Amino acid sequence: MSEPTPYIFDATTATFDQAVIQNSFEKPVLVDFWAEWCAPCKALMPMLAQIAESYQGQLLLAKVDCEAEQDIVARFGIRNLPTVVLFKDGQPVDGFAGAQPESAVRAMLEPHVQMPPPAAADPLEQAQALFAEGRISEAEAVLVALLGEDNSNAGALILYARCLAERGELGEAQAVLDAVKSDEHKAALAGAKAQITFLRQAADLPDPADLKSRLAQNPQDDEAAYQLAIQQLARQQYDAALEGLLKLFIRNRSYSEGLPHKTLLQVFELLGNDHPLVTAYRRKLFAALY
Repeated sequence: MSEPTPYIFDATTATFDQAVIQNSFEKPVLVDFWAEWCAPCKALMPMLAQIAESYQGQLLLAKVDCEAEQDIVARFGIRNLPTVVLFKDGQPVDGFAGAQPESAVRAMLEPHVQMPPPAAADPLEQAQALFAEGRISEAEAVLVALLGEDNSNAGALILYARCLAERGELGEAQAVLDAVKSDEHKAALAGAKAQITFLRQAADLPDPADLKSRLAQNPQDDEAAYQLAIQQLARQQYDAALEGLLKLFIRNRSYSEGLPHKTLLQVFELLGNDHPLVTAYRRKLFAALY
């Protein structure tokens, strides 16, 4: 059974009026009439406790041991166990007798009790999800608010730099990354730096359409293949870029002093070890190496 909380308690003859009747003017109180010998009572009690906990204090749960509190049993005419009664504004307003499924209990409570709003998501996780969906400006807004409260949050700084880089503010992004002092986020920091590197390189390269045209005329044009992969990385076309880099590595692993291999490793850092593309292309790279 769950640990007791401030909103789950035992009610006795001495405490009932204060604990149940008076409290019910502030918020609804669910009263569980039970007894030690009653097996359905014991099955129902943990479920009621779980429901009460889910309301985070908006609903109180009072437990009445009917063997010990005969006066309360007589006062409310309790004949069957378990019996559950909901009190609101000093009066019983709803209830049921016998075991019930959780869905039925919640349906009974719904008109009387306000469910608390879901807990706010962690702002950094929220920003990461927005960034992953390509909603860069929304992610940036969440990060600006977060960094306003804690400007040393390394994870937020790194993601903020990636947002800046995505909209072309490469110098500003680099300055933000240079301010990160934590060793905790080495992989994320390396990934963000790789992103800036690719975007800087892409700015000085021919247009992707020209590079594709060169490759159509000569599929062995290693320079065009490498430069197209960089342009694709700058545009977050990671699958195409990784495919091109791997083919180039297999065809000419010594191209520009092993640059395709080095770049593949940079992309792995950029995307992170858990990314499905990284898992797939690490395997392909390993097969090509050995």
